[in-house]
Amino acid sequence: MRVFITGASSGIGKGIAQHLAPDHEVIISDCSAAAIKQAQQDLKRQGCHVEAQVFDVCDATDLAQLRKMADENRIDVLINNAGIQYVKPLEEFPPEKWQQLINVMLVGPAMTTRAVLPAMKANNFGRIINIGSVHSLVASAYKSAYVAAKHGLLGLAKTVALEVAAANITINTLCPGYVDTDMVRDQIKQQAEAHQIPESTVINDIMLKSMPKKEFIEISELAGTVAFLMGPYAKNITAQAITLDGGWTAR
Repeated sequence: MRVFITGASSGIGKGIAQHLAPDHEVIISDCSAAAIKQAQQDLKRQGCHVEAQVFDVCDATDLAQLRKMADENRIDVLINNAGIQYVKPLEEFPPEKWQQLINVMLVGPAMTTRAVLPAMKANNFGRIINIGSVHSLVASAYKSAYVAAKHGLLGLAKTVALEVAAANITINTLCPGYVDTDMVRDQIKQQAEAHQIPESTVINDIMLKSMPKKEFIEISELAGTVAFLMGPYAKNITAQAITLDGGWTAR
C-alpha cells in the first residue's frame, strides 16, 4: 500500500514509518525541510526506504499538491500524525497559539482527509488513521487547545466515517496515553529540573499517575495497531476511538 504520514520527522510518525516501510510504499512528511530530510536519512541507515516530502497541513498549496498526488499516484493510507503542544491556563494562553494548535491538529486533519477522499472513493479503498490522544477522551488542566483539538478529531472521524461508509474506506483514531518518545523524555527532564525532583518522581507521580499499568506506551504498539487497521481483518472497524492508555480511562 502507498502510505502518507504527516508530522513524521520524529517520534510516533517516524516510528510508524519504520514499522511499515519493509512492506509498504511510505511517504513521510513534515513542515521542516531539514527535519524530514534528516528523518529520511536516519531511516535509510536502518534499512528503510521512504520518500520524503515537505508538507504543511495548514498550507493550501501543499494540500492541493496532496490532492494531486492522491489523484495521480494513489494514496491508500493517510496517517494524520502532525501535532504540537503548548501548556498555559486559558486566560494566559496567547490567542494566536491557541488557534495554531487547532489548525494543526483539527483543521489540518480535516483538510488532508478532504484532499485524499475523492481518490479513495474512486479506488473504493482507503484507510485513514488519526493519531489522537487519551486527551481525545479526558482532559488535563492547562491544555485547553490540545484537548479541544483532540476531542474534535474524534468527532471529525466519526462524521466522515458515516459519510464514506458505502465505500471500502475506514477512519479511526488512536488514543494513546503518554508515549515513550524523545519529546516526552525531554519533558521529564525539564520538569525534574524545574521542580528539583528526580526524573523517576516525574515519571511515576506525574506522568504515569493516571495509568494503572504504570508504563509508557511504546511506539511499536501504535505502529502495530496501525498495521492491523490497514489489514483485511479491520475492514469493519471504523469511526472508533482505539484506546491504548494502560487503563487510564477505566476510572
